[in-house]
Amino acid sequence: MVAKRRAQMVQETRGKLIQAARKAFAAKGYAASSMDDLTAEVGLTRGALYHNFGDKKGLLQAVIDQMDAEILVRMRAAREKADNTWLGFMDECMAYLETALEPEIQRVMLLDGPAVLGDPSQWPNQNACLHTTMETLQALIDEGTIQKVDPEAAARLINGAALNAALWIAAADDSQAVFDRAVDAFRCLAEGLLRKD
Repeated sequence: MVAKRRAQMVQETRGKLIQAARKAFAAKGYAASSMDDLTAEVGLTRGALYHNFGDKKGLLQAVIDQMDAEILVRMRAAREKADNTWLGFMDECMAYLETALEPEIQRVMLLDGPAVLGDPSQWPNQNACLHTTMETLQALIDEGTIQKVDPEAAARLINGAALNAALWIAAADDSQAVFDRAVDAFRCLAEGLLRKD
């Protein structure tokens, strides 16, 4: 019972820190967010932050992981509403690109994230995304919707295109205009996989 309560307290502490950091990073940006202000806001100490996340960078990774999990839920929901595998795949890709229009995701995941944590294509969550895309492409090959192509190579290219489009959208002065251009080009690229016969 004591161990269960302790685990619950750890989860509550982590949750408070992640929520406070998410709010601060979105409002002020990573660099301008003070860890003293953040921990004081939720009634915790810097020690709690370091114990749970190692440092400010670790806290940013935890915030991004939370945001990424939310994005994945939205992408799956978009896919599941579609009438077939291909449309579901495209809807899932479009749902991902749409997130790049959201100010919180732009600032935290697509601008500060790469500046602090490095190349997003190397983040741990990208492996799961790549695996899911490979499985979907293999299913599309198996059902005869797309051409026979190496599913890993195609998945890496599709995911790379989507990630770079999201980074472009987030950094643009007119995100909506860039989103529209990126979506048109992304659809043309992806549709190149469809069987012609």
